[in-house]
Amino acid sequence: MVKRLRSGFTTGACAAAAAKAAALLMKKNAMPDRVEIPFPDGGRQSFAVCRAGQSAGKAWASIIKDAGDDPDVTNGAEIRADLYCPVRDNDKNYPAIGNIRLRGGKGVGRATKPGLAIKVGEPAINPVPRQMIAAAVNEVMAGQSLLVEISVDNGEELAGKTLNKRLGIIGGLSILGTTGIVRPISAAAWTATIKASMRVARAAGLEEIVLATGRTSERGAQSLLNLAEEAYAMMGDYLEFSLLAAAELKFKKIHLAGMWAKIIKAALEIPQTHVRNGALEMRQAGDFLAGLGVSGRLLGQISRANTAREMFQYLDADQRYDIIDSVCRKAGEYAGRVSGLEVKVYLVNHQGKVLCHV
Repeated sequence: MVKRLRSGFTTGACAAAAAKAAALLMKKNAMPDRVEIPFPDGGRQSFAVCRAGQSAGKAWASIIKDAGDDPDVTNGAEIRADLYCPVRDNDKNYPAIGNIRLRGGKGVGRATKPGLAIKVGEPAINPVPRQMIAAAVNEVMAGQSLLVEISVDNGEELAGKTLNKRLGIIGGLSILGTTGIVRPISAAAWTATIKASMRVARAAGLEEIVLATGRTSERGAQSLLNLAEEAYAMMGDYLEFSLLAAAELKFKKIHLAGMWAKIIKAALEIPQTHVRNGALEMRQAGDFLAGLGVSGRLLGQISRANTAREMFQYLDADQRYDIIDSVCRKAGEYAGRVSGLEVKVYLVNHQGKVLCHV
């Protein structure tokens, strides 16, 4: 029986819950055990309050993020909101959502590059979380002029495990979420990150984009290309999505980098290369390689192979670099047809060495 994966909450939802808990403490002088907030879909969710405190003109509260079964680096992070009332004159330069001013505290990044959903110089609190924070606080203190500061314990260290620096978010994490809910291994989260990376590249004036299936493949491409950091977008398994996004954003050239299993899937015109969605059938791959000129003993070995990697090892041992080259070319032809752009392909091994580029 397959276990159903448990959903969790975004950093944006946790920030909104912490802000409402702080508002309740400020208004009622009592720490709530739990707090309920509105979500963008019209529903409501309840959160356990971790800690809270208050002093003259200030109240704060924190929520521990539960990302469910999603492998999120922020799972277990303490998201804190500090509420200040009244707003001081020097706080009026912070972004406003109606009566609420928002400030990024320790562990929350700041945008330094154009192309993101927030302006350069602003705290990395995305539009939907901003609205959620304002809505949650206004359930308690509607119309009052307030400053809300969001911080994340250990946020700067956690941000080092994300793509924030490449996107131009410096000094900490982004407060994210479009629904308030984290879906385990969410396709929406992946594709949103890919698109954000591409927008940053375009805003930086770049006309070439590097689509890599992973960090090792990206490192291989970097060894040959003299492109800015913003040119690299980690597409994972979202091949077709990334190709179409590159066309939509009007790049002129794509550099496609991946290991053998991903490149042969591209050559076979499999649009989503994760094994769940684009399983590589050994017979299909064998027939494909036969069509490129593999025959005899080598074809027999390949036909009995259990994995794409094993197939490659047989080709490499026989020095059939012509076949390897042809597979890369077929992958590039498919990517070119989907995107309508010039495509160059880089086949990278597990050590990050480029074995073929066509």
